[in-house]
Amino acid sequence: MKKTFILFASILFIGACNNFDEEINKNPNAPTEASGPQLLASAMLSLPDLSSSPQAQFMAQYLAETQYVTASLYPQSSTSFYDLYQDPLTDIQTVLNTSKEENELVVAKILKAYYFWHITDRWGDVPYTDALNGRGDLTPAYETQENIYNKLFELLAEANATPVTGSLANDIIYGGDMEQWKKLGNTIRLLMALRLSKVNPEKGKAEFNAALTAGVMDSNDDNLVFKHLEDANNQNYWYNQIDVLGREWWALTEGLVNEMKPVNDPRLPVYGNPNRTDDEYVGQLYGDTEDFDTEKYSLLGDEIWAQDAPVYLVTYAQVLFAKAEASKMGWIPGEDAEAQINYEMAIEQSLLQWTGSDEGLEDFLAQPDVAYNPATAIEQIATQRWIHLFMNGYEAWAEWRRTGYPNNLVSPAGAQVPRRQIYVESEQFNNTSNYNDAVQRQFNGQESLYGRVWWDKP
Repeated sequence: MKKTFILFASILFIGACNNFDEEINKNPNAPTEASGPQLLASAMLSLPDLSSSPQAQFMAQYLAETQYVTASLYPQSSTSFYDLYQDPLTDIQTVLNTSKEENELVVAKILKAYYFWHITDRWGDVPYTDALNGRGDLTPAYETQENIYNKLFELLAEANATPVTGSLANDIIYGGDMEQWKKLGNTIRLLMALRLSKVNPEKGKAEFNAALTAGVMDSNDDNLVFKHLEDANNQNYWYNQIDVLGREWWALTEGLVNEMKPVNDPRLPVYGNPNRTDDEYVGQLYGDTEDFDTEKYSLLGDEIWAQDAPVYLVTYAQVLFAKAEASKMGWIPGEDAEAQINYEMAIEQSLLQWTGSDEGLEDFLAQPDVAYNPATAIEQIATQRWIHLFMNGYEAWAEWRRTGYPNNLVSPAGAQVPRRQIYVESEQFNNTSNYNDAVQRQFNGQESLYGRVWWDKP
């Protein structure tokens, strides 16, 4: 009887186990699905990748190789955009597909626009509408850069028009401040509009003024800055290269030093260190394969490669340089008077951003090569913008392609500065038809570093 009772009780207990609440087996501290804020934070962690690489700085000729100099000779090789699609953009698109929180959707749209702007400016036509569908579409069509720009303008306008309240959790950029996110979105729209200055100035002017009306950055506090930590898990790329791996491979270029040193530019001691030979600022000729020496030339500045050094991506000074150029072109009122005001304010904000002080600003602005000159204003604005964009190489390279300034970039081993980057080879095999269509449409079937993207007009 005792055995029968135990058996009966066991059957009842097993049956009762099937009635447990399913939630009992879920660990609330180990979620199996990422939330919207977590996905957006993950996408934000990829932001330094848009700037922190030697290749980016080579394109703008900010840095020269001191050791493996052939790396800066513009080899005819491809560059992959896969990581940007597979990591940040996949996270962002997941938020756009699943979230119902307006704050999350606004930030997702702004980040999507920023990443795609970066991608299309480097490669030209790329997958956009048909991209990010996972296994639903493994061979997305390439969309024209013009269409992508138009859709990104619309996306940024939508983000600005969306009402928001409160803040955003897990925001490692602006601490949840939605007003600053909207200023960023409008600023991206403003800078994108300037890219159209040669290919479609009417459209560019309209988008530029729409962005201004919506509200752009109005101080350095609004800058898009990625702030590294004194922590191996979130440290500066350049710290790992120079301090951890001991690679003193990068010196300031001769072109950069020659622009800054003669006018006693206060930013130069931040950008680079004096050389070890005679404690002077000496730039290395970009791409020089014969005369390179870590002792003779000014290596990358300590403040730039510090473990917790920030990465500046979109800044208030860029807004002011853009407004200066827009005034000169007649896109906004004020002509030279307004252009000069914005030009000088841009330099002031650049000094504050990089040095923390505007000491010496008046003397610097009075230098003949720096003082605003209506006859050479576009060149001056573009050159000072290039100096300001130090270490944001892809953006500086895009502006050089648009304006042609500064006009001191050299051709190492006879190779001109590239006009774009080459699609990754695997696209030829895995997405053959769409790849071929894109190359034929843009470059008459000739894939190279020297095909011009849509807005890059002679």
